[in-house]
Amino acid sequence: MKRISVLALIAASCSLLLFGCGKKEEPAAVVEEVIEEVTDVEEEEEVTEEVDDDVPPEEGMVRSPLTNEWVKEEIGKGRPLAVMIPNDKSTIPQYNISNADILYECLVEGEITRLMAVFGDWTGLERVGNIRSCRDYFVYWAFEYDCIYIHAGGPFYIDEVIGRKETNNINALTAPSGAFYRTTDRSAPQNLYLDGADIVKEANRLGYSMEPRSEKLDDHHFLFTTKSNPNTLEQYAEAKDAKVIDMADAYPVTKSKFTYDEADGLYYRSQAPSGGAHMDAATNKQLAFKNVIVQFTYHEVRDAKGYLAFQCADTTRDGWYFTNGKGIHVNWKKTSDYGSTHYYDDNGDEITLNTGKTMICIVEDGDTFSFEN
Repeated sequence: MKRISVLALIAASCSLLLFGCGKKEEPAAVVEEVIEEVTDVEEEEEVTEEVDDDVPPEEGMVRSPLTNEWVKEEIGKGRPLAVMIPNDKSTIPQYNISNADILYECLVEGEITRLMAVFGDWTGLERVGNIRSCRDYFVYWAFEYDCIYIHAGGPFYIDEVIGRKETNNINALTAPSGAFYRTTDRSAPQNLYLDGADIVKEANRLGYSMEPRSEKLDDHHFLFTTKSNPNTLEQYAEAKDAKVIDMADAYPVTKSKFTYDEADGLYYRSQAPSGGAHMDAATNKQLAFKNVIVQFTYHEVRDAKGYLAFQCADTTRDGWYFTNGKGIHVNWKKTSDYGSTHYYDDNGDEITLNTGKTMICIVEDGDTFSFEN
């Protein structure tokens, strides 16, 4: 089995300002010899009904800006929710995390990772979490979708960005009684959860819009293709086979891994804290993604406690994009706090994601990960 290791390249000329504003080769033609067999028995021709993916299955449905799936209009045009979710052993399993449309993973202090789940359809979820503290770099990624941002406190490094008037956050540690709840099946602080209906009430009390503030967003975040016209990456001569994506070198505690299943075209997530498949306790489903992005990012260690800072904006750096069992090298760019991170192939063209859920792994510049066929 061939194994390929990937090392991020740090451009010496790149600015170290933290956070934000504040030729494609044509594949050779393949000629296949077709041999027709003539038999005495005439086989019945199968008729396959094609589904037009460009037409909504029900009247009034729209494309989700997060996944490109057809969703009800109130979901597709509603405001996403971003929830900070811990990922160490004592927090496993989490609840309703498989319902997230986009999932971020990034290191925090102690070489553990924390997750940020971005939900398009969340108002009806009854138990989401558990919920833990904020790290400021996650807020800048939540800005890209104009999410209502959910967290349970955080170190003083978050004060500036959380304190901005335009930051629509809900802090579980200071919210009024009833906005969040704790369960008795775990010990604090790993037993804190939200109910979507309660968050709607709290957002309304705080005067937060339930629709994205369009003036803060780019005209698009991702470019998508439909299920009937998938991006196989076969148009890239340099595309690599990638049936397994192993993040253990970058995430030494979590040891996240994604394994491609040809049957449904999804990457299934496993990790060390779970002892195997990363399961959702609410849905009993393993987390699975159509798209996996690895995003190398400049970082610094802030203090002796190991708190980290990541450069989220005003930068261009590199990464990888994986889908349908293949991967290509990409470059990413984010120009402002609320600006979307856009991903470009080596020809300078913005990449097209496949319809479905996306996993974004933020990796420190200089770290490595690997993938293999």
